[in-house]
Amino acid sequence: MRSQCAVASALIRGVDAIPVTVEVSVGAGLVGMSIVGMADTAIQEARERVRGAIISCGFAVPSQKIVVNLAPGSLRKSGSGFDLPIALGILVASGQVDPAFLEGRLFVGELSLDGGVRPVAGTLAFGICAHRLGLSLVSCGDQAVPLEGLAQYSIRDLSALAFEEPFTRVTYARTNAEASGKNAPDFCDVAGHETAKRAAQIAVAGGHGLLMVGPPGSGKTMIASRIASILPPLDQDEMLAAAAVHSVAGEDIDAILQGIRPFRHPHHSATIAGLVGGGSPIRPGEISLAHCGTLFLDELPEFKPATLQSLRQPIEAGKVCLTRADGNIEFPARFMLVAAANPCPCGYLGDDLRPCECTIPQIRAYQARVGGPLMDRIDLQLDVRRLPADSILSSGSGTDSATLRQGVLAARDFAEQRRQRRRMDVQPPVCESVGNRPAEVIESCALGDEQRSFITSMADAESLSGRALVSCLKVARTIADMEQSWDVTCDHLAEALAFRMREGAR
Repeated sequence: MRSQCAVASALIRGVDAIPVTVEVSVGAGLVGMSIVGMADTAIQEARERVRGAIISCGFAVPSQKIVVNLAPGSLRKSGSGFDLPIALGILVASGQVDPAFLEGRLFVGELSLDGGVRPVAGTLAFGICAHRLGLSLVSCGDQAVPLEGLAQYSIRDLSALAFEEPFTRVTYARTNAEASGKNAPDFCDVAGHETAKRAAQIAVAGGHGLLMVGPPGSGKTMIASRIASILPPLDQDEMLAAAAVHSVAGEDIDAILQGIRPFRHPHHSATIAGLVGGGSPIRPGEISLAHCGTLFLDELPEFKPATLQSLRQPIEAGKVCLTRADGNIEFPARFMLVAAANPCPCGYLGDDLRPCECTIPQIRAYQARVGGPLMDRIDLQLDVRRLPADSILSSGSGTDSATLRQGVLAARDFAEQRRQRRRMDVQPPVCESVGNRPAEVIESCALGDEQRSFITSMADAESLSGRALVSCLKVARTIADMEQSWDVTCDHLAEALAFRMREGAR
């Protein structure tokens, strides 16, 4: 006689968890265990982990034919999170564990040979999947995920299944991340560079890309590292979206769950897979880990040109699509790009204090590593000069992060009011934002004849591309929001254009 049972589980694909049913059959046949259903090597190795865990916890491995089917069979499965549901399925199918333990629950977890249950990456994604299916989540760990209405339980090892209540209820506990905010670098440490601070404030207020070019020691990295201190907090939807990516990647999500936006700073030796995503199994890259936050690329021309060009599509689309033999996988990638670069190989092109030692061909080759198409997608570009010694000694007395952040929050609040008013004025209602289509960006600026004449004449004089022109309008709209202005004026346009056309690039 053959006994069967089914255990609810899930697998990670991209940043989502997809339901998988672990079907276990125990009955007559050649003694052994086989796993079918497009299982990868890690899942096939579960046979030995499950066998060792069951025996170590005082249960018996049936001396019968055990067949494990992971349904749907057409979907490729990977990872070690199926250990726990497979073991449960065997114990229930062989009559050693009460089948009521499986009702209304989704199980994920890796097993050790002594029966202990280990957590797997993607707990938040599994929780979202369980909540969507109307199930509770059973995994390993004391920290629950912040999903209202989701019951979450923990199991330490398989031996707990011998008790009436094998699962421990866990609840979400908000940790104190206030100290991390207080210890963040402050803009008051940056002496001078008020123009660069203004550019950083505009970039954060509107989510614009920012490029700073200057010689070594001019303060580019110092400015960029302090942008995190003026980022607005994550809202609930952004928090879950960003935390899901980090959870799938196996990274800590505590700071994100406190509303702190991610700030990623990859080294310039990063590969395309490391920056955009990929590998086997597929893992989100740095641009996805920066989702709803900031990606800082220091020494921009030192990145491989092919790696930099891979950023072009995600910057515009807000996501990255990786194509594999078994289908396409999408990762979110809506981030604010901040970059710093030297103007030439020696770094001193245009410096007031030290002459450049590079030849013209060297300079051109160095700057060409970034590429015009990527540069065209960066909204704000400015030169950062080295400061004299007496200015550096005044560090600590400049504009601080609290002041800049207050301006960012005010600008975003005004922008939301403006969008709400537009939704009421326009029928049918539309969802307009600074980052939408060109026609919507132009409409949001409410340009008069004087403003149109000014921006078109400047665009013709500077040979701006269509993308660069729309980029200037987006920045001008953000500047107007910072000044609580419903309309974009010529002054706003002039400042946006000034941040677009670097002196050193002319």
